Amino acid sequence: MEAVAPGRGDGDAGGRDGEAGPASPAQPVTTWRTAWLASLRPKQWPKNLLLFAGLIFAAQLGDATRWLEALAAFAAYCLASSAAYLVNDVRDAEHDRAHPVKRRRPIASGEVSERTALGLAAVLAAAAFALAGALGPWSALFLAGFLALQAAYSLGLKHLVLIDVMAIGGLFVLRAAAGAEAVDVRISPWLLVCTALLALFLGLAKRRGELVLVGAEETPGRPVLEGYSLALVDQLVSVVAASTISAYALYTFTARPSKAMMATIPFVLFGVFRYLYLVHQRDLGEEPELVLLGDRQIQLCVAAWAVTSAIILLTT
Repeated sequence: MEAVAPGRGDGDAGGRDGEAGPASPAQPVTTWRTAWLASLRPKQWPKNLLLFAGLIFAAQLGDATRWLEALAAFAAYCLASSAAYLVNDVRDAEHDRAHPVKRRRPIASGEVSERTALGLAAVLAAAAFALAGALGPWSALFLAGFLALQAAYSLGLKHLVLIDVMAIGGLFVLRAAAGAEAVDVRISPWLLVCTALLALFLGLAKRRGELVLVGAEETPGRPVLEGYSLALVDQLVSVVAASTISAYALYTFTARPSKAMMATIPFVLFGVFRYLYLVHQRDLGEEPELVLLGDRQIQLCVAAWAVTSAIILLTT
């Protein structure tokens, strides 16, 4: 789950085969900015779109004030997420240098120093708390819980079998609950359950993808993978996939007086089935964001689900 920083390659300074070729004065600035931006992992920010779930499913789409509050919450969690990734990458820098892809992360490659990364993380966390605090004390408390769980994950939970993916699920639930609190709307408990299960599904599929690469000796793998096996993960993925679909179906039955949201169940079914196909038939899943953003059929499915849901929520 990384954003690879383009720019330098094997110590090149603008020439070929180690020669120091001429470089424009703007080149170092561009490289510096690119490395810093990549270290924030902006490709992970779409996860924070979950903060809009409460606003959308409460059918408050016409309330401009609530949209501004949701945008502020989204910005706060993007800043907080980047701060957590910086700290995590500093802790994992030595291990990442042995990984064929992660070694290109700005901190592991040395493009961003560990001291600079920790300083930037502190600034981002402070800015996130400033935004959350402006939304109210409960929003600040949710953000504190989010960062505490992120820190616990980086410091040890990610090394505990099953607890690692459950912690990831907890982070997504906190996002959904924080988004509802920021705009002062009630969020369905079923939606929180669906969020947790979907996060578990993606997390377990990621572990499966990592196991496949480790088995092919393409990556050294993270230590927690020693406690997993393909057979175990496949069983868990199947259980969680079925649970996700069931929970979403129950949500559509009970969340609103109208049962029209049942019309969106086929999109969820296809989305889960398509992701399972990609995981099992193409050994994808190690990078969930790349699968979700790179597969045209999943993109079309999500778009169709979003449009259908919006029509139903606005008309019923």
